[in-house]
Order: sequence, then structure tokens, then C-alpha cells
Amino acid sequence: MNIIMEFRDLKKQYQILKTELDSVMQEVAASGGYIMGNAVAELEQQLSDYVGVKYCMTCANGTDALTLALKTLGIGKGDAVFVPDFTFFSSAEVVALEGATPVFVDVNPSTFNIDLNSLKAAIEQVCNDSKLRAKAVIAVDLFGLPADYPQITAIARQHGLFIIEDGAQGFGGRIGDRKSCSFGDISTTSFFPAKPLGCYGDGGAVFTNNEEWAETIRSLRVHGKGHNKYDNIRIGLNSRLDTIQAAILQVKLNTFKEHEFDAVNHVAAQYTRLINNALGDAITTPNIPEGHMSSWAQYTLQLTDASQRSELQSHMKEAGIPTMVYYPTPMSMQTAFKGLHIFVDTPNARQLSQCVLSLPMHPYLTDKDIQMIVDALVANIKTGK
Repeated sequence: MNIIMEFRDLKKQYQILKTELDSVMQEVAASGGYIMGNAVAELEQQLSDYVGVKYCMTCANGTDALTLALKTLGIGKGDAVFVPDFTFFSSAEVVALEGATPVFVDVNPSTFNIDLNSLKAAIEQVCNDSKLRAKAVIAVDLFGLPADYPQITAIARQHGLFIIEDGAQGFGGRIGDRKSCSFGDISTTSFFPAKPLGCYGDGGAVFTNNEEWAETIRSLRVHGKGHNKYDNIRIGLNSRLDTIQAAILQVKLNTFKEHEFDAVNHVAAQYTRLINNALGDAITTPNIPEGHMSSWAQYTLQLTDASQRSELQSHMKEAGIPTMVYYPTPMSMQTAFKGLHIFVDTPNARQLSQCVLSLPMHPYLTDKDIQMIVDALVANIKTGK
């Protein structure tokens, strides 16, 4: 059967915002200010106000945002950076590109985020047994849920480590009154179209309260410029957010604040209520710790094993419902990292890679859509088709 719905319905979002989006795109096209135009600085101020930090610097994509953070902190050869083993490739790719060594840490199966005991053990292993310098933790807000930053911060400070928050999936998530992208010494996010706040191409941002670091990031993103682009005082990148993407994000940020964040939390609550009522503990629905809120980049179930997942995916596809697997291979098992990382046992990451499955998730799913998805899920789990 043909797929009858979108996994993340950007087409529907565009139709709803079409008038405003078309207007701002045409304004940018007519302005001639296509690179670092007025909308870029305006967006940066709006993002820093929303997140609650002093400085926001936009850039070309979320991977560059992490690279800018690492370069600003001076991380390179001989440094160890602790990264969760269950995440997207770029979270650790940037570490290796800077010549540093990723140390993969296990995750908590309840939250999908970095496991505190595994982090402690990995830091001790590096400090006691390695010639590397323990330098930083990259904590990932996976699937929209902020990591346990109060505890991560306590561990990091004990060992003099920087915290880089990879909020590529977490924009809008919260712990208490604080929002994602405010928890790291330097925090980053991505505006890839399918992210909680996405543009119509690539884009990213870096956040910090440190004025000196902010100035360094502004320099690095434009070829390491000094007073102007022909005064180059360091080796940098070409990583600027296009004006048209900034204008699009201004429209989408307003909608995210006014509607979409609450809407995805409604969708997630409906999923959880309906699935738990129908299936009990037959499968595991996402857990949101007390005091936390997720921005629900993904709604991810835990099944029994890869075989059950494969059968369920096939059944859902037959029912016209798309599903996705994030992530089928832990970072420590990626071919590209062979010989480049320190081995730490990560059984939870390996298990999750075999059993996770994500359902459609976006702000424009109706209650009828949700019921149809859950009905197809329940029919397969109960009948074992």
C-alpha cells in the first residue's frame, strides 16, 4: 500500500504558513542582501532571547555549530571528548575531525541520553589509564529530551571538563524553567528541515554566555576574520546562515512558540496514553523525567528485538504508515571510527540500536491520525503478524 501520511509533514506546515513564508522569501529576494542580511542579526537576537542566553551566532548547519564550539574551546590532538554511543554520526565526527579522540559512553535506556555512571567510569578510565587529556563532554538532547544537565554539570566540574550541549534535536526542550541550548558552556542546534525548528535547507546556531567565545565564533564562521573579511587572524570556516533561511526561521520560530511546541506535546501524550492503555508493558513508550519537557524531534518506542521491529515496520508500511529507525549502529561500531576511539562497554546503546522504532511525529497530526497509527501498531503487536 502507498504511504498515506508524512513522517514529519513539512508540506502541511508550509501550506499553513504559506502566505507569511512566501512574503518574507520574496522580501529577501528583492533586497539583494542574501548573505548576512538584516534577518540574520534579528533572528540571532530572537533566538538568544527565547533560549535565555546572552549570545547566539547562526551558522551553516548543526555539524558546523559543533565544530565551531570545539575550535573555540581549543580542543584538538591529545584531547578526549566524551560522547554518547547512541546518537547521530556528527556528534562524534566533529571530534575526530579536530584530531581529538571520541570516548563513547553508554546511554540510559529510559531517556536515550548519556548515562551518568558510564560517564563517570569513562572519565576515570581516561584519567587513570590514558595518555589523553580529558577535555569535554558532548551531551546530546536525543529525540528532543534535554540530557540530565544538573548531574552532568556536577560530574564535569569535578574533573574540569567543558560541557558542549548538542541540542540539534532538542530545541525548545526544558528542564524546569530553563530551555535546551542554555545548559552547555557552549550549546549548539541544527535547523535541518526535519528538526523541531527547521528551515528550508541547512542551518545551525551556537549559544553561549561567554563574550570572548562569542567573538571567536563570529570570527571563525567567516574564515577567521578580524576587523573585516580580509583581515584573517585565525584559520576558520565558511559557515554563514543565508538570509533567506533566517527569514524563514523567524516565521517558524513564532509558530513554534505559539503553537507547535504545545502541539507536539499533545501528540506525544496521546500516543503514550493510547499505546499504554492498549498494550500495557508489551512495548516501552518514551519516558520523560519529572521536571523535563521534550520538543519531540522523534517519538521512539522500544520493542523486543530487531526481528519484531522488522515485522512491525513491514506491517505499518502495508497500512500506509511510515516509521524510522534511529539509530541502527552505535557510534563505537561505525567503520569510520575504527581505531580512533577508546573502548568503553556500552550494552544499552547496542540493545537500543536493535529495538528502537520511531512513529510519525509533527505538530499537525490530528487525533484521528494518531488513533489510526496506534490501531495499526496494536493490531500488529497483538496478532504478531
